[in-house]
Amino acid sequence: MTTDATVVLENYTYFECPRWHDGRIWVSDFYTHQVISAQADGSDVRVEAEVPQQPSGLGWLPDGRLLIVSMRDHTILRREDDGSLAVHADLSHLVEHHLNDMLVDGNGRAYVGNFGFDLMNGGDPASTSLILVEPDGSSRVVADGLWFPNGMALTSDGRLVVDETVANRISVFDIHDDGGLGERRDWAVFGELPDMADTATAMGQIVLAPDGCAIDGDDVLWVADALNGRIARVVEGEGITDQLDFDSGVFACGFGGEDGHTLFVCAAPDFDEHARKEATDGRLLSVAFR
Repeated sequence: MTTDATVVLENYTYFECPRWHDGRIWVSDFYTHQVISAQADGSDVRVEAEVPQQPSGLGWLPDGRLLIVSMRDHTILRREDDGSLAVHADLSHLVEHHLNDMLVDGNGRAYVGNFGFDLMNGGDPASTSLILVEPDGSSRVVADGLWFPNGMALTSDGRLVVDETVANRISVFDIHDDGGLGERRDWAVFGELPDMADTATAMGQIVLAPDGCAIDGDDVLWVADALNGRIARVVEGEGITDQLDFDSGVFACGFGGEDGHTLFVCAAPDFDEHARKEATDGRLLSVAFR
C-alpha cells in the first residue's frame, strides 16, 4: 500500500501505545515521562500524567480511571478522578526487567507484558511471562515461555492476540472465564525461532519484529515491525497480506478518529534508548482509511 501519512505530533522523544479514548488520541512519551492526549489533528495537547519511571501501556477501568504501565519500577499506576496517581498493582515479585505494553479489557482486567531481558544494554534474550492484573490490583502469571510479549489485541470472539517481538511470531490464546489463558497457538509465523545465544544474533534472524498492534473490525491485525519501518497487515493463518511503508522506524499503532478508520502510528528513527532520550525525533502520524 502507498502510505500517505499526516504528522499529528512531533518533537517528542519516543511514542508508544496509542489509544483512542473519549474523542482524543492518547500516547505515552517514554523519555519525557509523560502521558499526553490531543485532538485527532494534534491540537489541544494535554499532559494527562507524569510518570517518572517511564510510562508505557495505557488502558481504562470500567469506571473511567486510567491505568498506566510504569516500566522501570514494575508497577501499574491508576489515575484517580482528581488527577493523582496511585499504585494499582506492584508486579516486582513477578518480573525483573522493564514492564512493557498492556491491554485492559472491558471488565478492567489488564494483561501486561515485559521485556524479559536487558534489551537496551545488549543482554542475552530470555523468555518471560504475561501477567494478568485484576481490577482489584491482584496479579498472577497467565502465560509463560514468551519472547518479549509486546502489543496485544482482542478478537471479536474474545481471544487474546500477543506479539512476540523477538520470536518471529504472533501468538493467540483462548481466554477462560476467570481471565486465565489457554494454550499458546500461532496467529502468524514469519520465520524460524531465532538463535537466542545473544541479542545481535537473534536480531539478525528476525524477519518481522511485531511491536505494537491494532485489530480492525474484520479481525485483521495491523502490526508495527520494529526493525523494518512498516506496518504489516496480518491475517490469522495467512500471514502478511499487505503493508504500509514508512520513511522511519515505526513501533506501535492504534485505530481511532471519529469514524474509527484512522490508524495512528508511533514513529522514530530507532528504538535505542540511549539515542532517543537525547533527541526529540519522535512523531505521531496518522493514516486515514476510506
